[in-house]
Amino acid sequence: MADVVSFRKEEPGGLLLREAKGPVLRLTLNNPPANVLSIALMEALLTALDEAATSKEIKVVVIAATGKLFSAGHDLKEMTEHRADADGGRAFFERTMRRAADIMLKISKLPQAVIAEIDGLATAAGCHLVASCDLAICTDTSTFCTPGVNIGLFCSTPMVALSRAAHRKQAMEMLLTGETIDAGTAKEFGLVNRIVPQQYLRQVVDKYASVIASKSPQALKIGKQAFYRQAEMPLAEAYDYAVGLIVENMLARDAEEGIGAFLGKRMPEWKED
Repeated sequence: MADVVSFRKEEPGGLLLREAKGPVLRLTLNNPPANVLSIALMEALLTALDEAATSKEIKVVVIAATGKLFSAGHDLKEMTEHRADADGGRAFFERTMRRAADIMLKISKLPQAVIAEIDGLATAAGCHLVASCDLAICTDTSTFCTPGVNIGLFCSTPMVALSRAAHRKQAMEMLLTGETIDAGTAKEFGLVNRIVPQQYLRQVVDKYASVIASKSPQALKIGKQAFYRQAEMPLAEAYDYAVGLIVENMLARDAEEGIGAFLGKRMPEWKED
């Protein structure tokens, strides 16, 4: 299928590769050999996510990577070069960390579901990216870590997403030890959803994307926003919020159509959100 016209097509070798097929947008980190999240790559990723947020065609976003590493995190060489700046690098460090935080927040607020497709090592900000996605599917040889403590730099920004994706004590284990965990442990910790053989990774991710894309875009948008909002609320407040939300959802056109289709034993016809 042709690329969705609202998305710019990257030149071969670009830092971020875009592939839009039907309702699924695939964004591939392409900054070899380690797919480090340089300022340029983060700017490209944020732009692509901004474009996706306003698209009526895109229902699911997949974030993948080329090569043997998903991402080794921030570009430490790029950051170290700025220690020679007049402010010792403070402005550049703030720009780097803020840009990463902007990306992670954008992922959580994006109306579309975002799936991380991991084959290889995801470390530091790379692990942060995985933890920030709605779903994560990895190969059986993938590994994960937040190793900042090993170099005197606690992974404070990855901690935000990691502590919300993984169980608290397991998240602290990763942050305090800086040790690498394998795919099985990552699944046990709650960091990833599924582990698959490498040769089936793309197939499984595409299947997940296809299933999600077949649902009501209106319901997905409402549901994703609600999931993250209620998670930060006290229990009683979360139920009050959810009750009001589901009543409004019941009154929405797609809920009326979906329930009618279910009762009428037919396929629903969703409207564009």
